[in-house]
Parts: sequence; structure tokens; C-alpha cells
Amino acid sequence: MKIRILFAALLMSLLGCSDFIHPVNSTPEPTEYSFNYWLLQSLYLYEDELPDLPKDGDSVQLLYNPLTDPYTYYTPPGKESEDKSTKTNTSKIIGGDVGMRYYNITGIEYPIYIARVYPKSPAGRAGIPRYGNILSVNGIELKGEHAKATYDSTLTFNKNIDLLIAYKGDTTLYKLQKEEVYAPTVFVDTLFNESGAPGIIFVRIEGFKPVTADPDSGTYGELKDYLISTKKDKRVRVLDLRNNPGGHVFQSTRMADLFVSKGTLSTKKMRSLTADGGSVNSISATVAKAGDIGESGKYIILANRASASASEIFIAAVTELTDIPMVGTRTFGKGIGQSQIWTYERGLATITSLEFKTPKGTSYHGKGISPKYECEGGIVNDTCAALVANKLYGVKIPKQEKSVLAKHFTETTDDIKEFEGGAIEWADSNFYMQVFLKSNH
Repeated sequence: MKIRILFAALLMSLLGCSDFIHPVNSTPEPTEYSFNYWLLQSLYLYEDELPDLPKDGDSVQLLYNPLTDPYTYYTPPGKESEDKSTKTNTSKIIGGDVGMRYYNITGIEYPIYIARVYPKSPAGRAGIPRYGNILSVNGIELKGEHAKATYDSTLTFNKNIDLLIAYKGDTTLYKLQKEEVYAPTVFVDTLFNESGAPGIIFVRIEGFKPVTADPDSGTYGELKDYLISTKKDKRVRVLDLRNNPGGHVFQSTRMADLFVSKGTLSTKKMRSLTADGGSVNSISATVAKAGDIGESGKYIILANRASASASEIFIAAVTELTDIPMVGTRTFGKGIGQSQIWTYERGLATITSLEFKTPKGTSYHGKGISPKYECEGGIVNDTCAALVANKLYGVKIPKQEKSVLAKHFTETTDDIKEFEGGAIEWADSNFYMQVFLKSNH
């Protein structure tokens, strides 16, 4: 009897304890939505927009939709995010390739000609000639207006590719097999070398990627290796960044440093995450070091309205810290950059968290970078660069190309169109995930 009374008293006392009746709620399980909400609150550059974002929800896309910045977006998990990552970080050709580019000349019987052959590819190893005329693919003639569609479809849906190619009077059948191919991002051509002229070297830089035909150093490695291998060449070189949408910031500043001996290459303002889950605004600068291969020589930068983002970081650093002039038209004007992070469910968050200024402290966002010499009529072509090379360095070019020298630049007022460029810094996703889980439990 006494035991029952004691048990009843104990039970009543427990029932009187609020913690016993109302246990502490467990921390909600993290979701893709909550992780992306947290990332935006921690990183997004335009903080005044953040209070309006709903903390709870089901659709991550709807979470990003209210943001005004067009370069902040979410890529869902799956093939789309994997392909986006591959394109951002590498020059790998998705789906495999034989390692060639072509151009299509309308109005002729066999319109497809080879524009580029990648050395480290099936086409390169087979010795396929640049400028060869492709007559057939897998036994199908490539004639007339449907030639391009036929070639593209055959290349997409077949692993074994047989090409019949005509070149300098000979016709050869090449049997190729598609494989994983990393395209070069730096291409070199010598132009204006007719009639005994020494010519001008055009170094075309198509992006700023850490993994390319050079798997270790990417675009930077390709450019550096080229400069080292031709260090005795005294001809004028055009660093051609036309239509270059950018890429990784670290690649662009390393490449600029090849030509700059001293000074601040770029300054960035950044919203970033601290180890304890806090968000901090900071300013940092990238400084040049002396002794690189490109610090001597004759160079010109060629750029147009589609030269953007990391391209503009490179252009600003080189033109403001050296005597290398820019020729062309005003650049796009994207002076902000993005952090990319794998998310909780392996989607891909691309969030604007960076803002860049030139070595002189100038913001070019929404304005672009103005050339020293503007191309006549806004037509940014090889001839425009050659005319400036003739004017500045006395380079001999064919007489018919000398008719009009590029005029000194005057500011244009054409509108900036929406353009998806890139000044990417790839974030340590493991660090973000660890901090997120720690701060939410």
C-alpha cells in the first residue's frame, strides 16, 4: 500500500513538470529549401532583398525567383547540375567527341570544312588536316543545306565516326571513335603574313577554366606554355578575348599576372561565411609578382561587347598596369562574380557574392571597359587589330588592309544587353555543409 502511494505521488509530481508534458521540439531535418535559404542569407551580395524571402517553403526555384540579380540562380539536382558544373569548371565536351570544329559555307555543294583539330583527340592523333572538306560521314554524303544537320545528328548518336575528307587534291577516309575530349581554350594563328610580311600572331583565349586540354593548370597553363615555347618570337601578339564570357577568377588573375610585373591586379568585395555560421563582408586584393614570361614583348588586347566578367578582370589588370593597349569596343560590363556551391541534395547554387574593381579602384559594372582604340564602325575583326599593330609598331600588313586606321576611342552609348558571363569562385561545399548542419542542430 505504501509503495502504491509513493508511486502515485511520484507520478503526480512528474505530471506537474511542464518538460514532461511538453517535451522540447527536435530540430527540423534539413531540407534542400532550408539549405538554399541559409546560403542566400549568408552570401547574397544585395542584402536588402533578403528579408523578403520566405523562410519556409517547398520550391527552391520559387525561393530564388524574387531576387533581382539575373546571375543568382539554382540548378536542380541531376544531369542538369552535373552538366552545369562540367561546363563551368572544365572544357570537357559532354557526350564525347572526335575533337574537331567545323564551319559551314552556304551555297556550295559540300559546305562543311574543318576549322580546328584538337591535338589530344581522336582527330588529332589520326592526322586529320585543318581546313579539310568533309564529304561524307558514316557513308552519308554531306551535301547542300542539310549537310550541317546530318553531320551533327550523326556525331550525336554514333560512337564510331567515319569521315571522308578532301584536302589538297587528295581524298582520305578516316575511321574515328568518340571518346572523352577536353578541348583547348587557347588557340594560336598567324595572320597577315602574305607577301613576305612577318605576320601577326593572334592568341585566342576562349574562357578561363581550371581543367582543359591542360588537366593540371587549365587555361592558365595553356597560355603560359605557349608563351614559354615562343619566347624568342619578337612579332606582335594579339590577345584575342572577343566573345569570351569569363570563367574562374583565379585563372584570369593568374593569366593577367603573366604580363604584369607589379601592382594590384584586382580588388574584390565579398560576402562570405565564417566557421561559426556568421556572414562577413570583406575586401581583398590580388597582387602581381614580377618575373613572368609575358612581361616583355609587343602585345595588343582585342575585345568586344561580348567580352565579359573574368575577361574584364584580365583586361583591366593588363591595360591599367602595363602599356598594352586594348582595341575593339566597350566590353560588356559585368563587374560582379558568383560563388558556386553544391547543395544539400546536390543541386547547384550560383549566388552573386563578389564585386570587383580595377587596379585603379574603378567599378566597371554596368559600364564596361573602354578601349584605347575603337574599331571603325564597331566592327571588331582581325583587320582592326592589324591596323593598330601597324600604327603602333610598324608591322607590315598587305596594302589593301591599310585603307583606314582604327580611330582613337570615343565613348558609345549602345545599351547593355543581358548576358550570362562568369566570374566564378568555386566554394568548398563540404565546409558549407558542415557549418550548416552545425548551426541548424
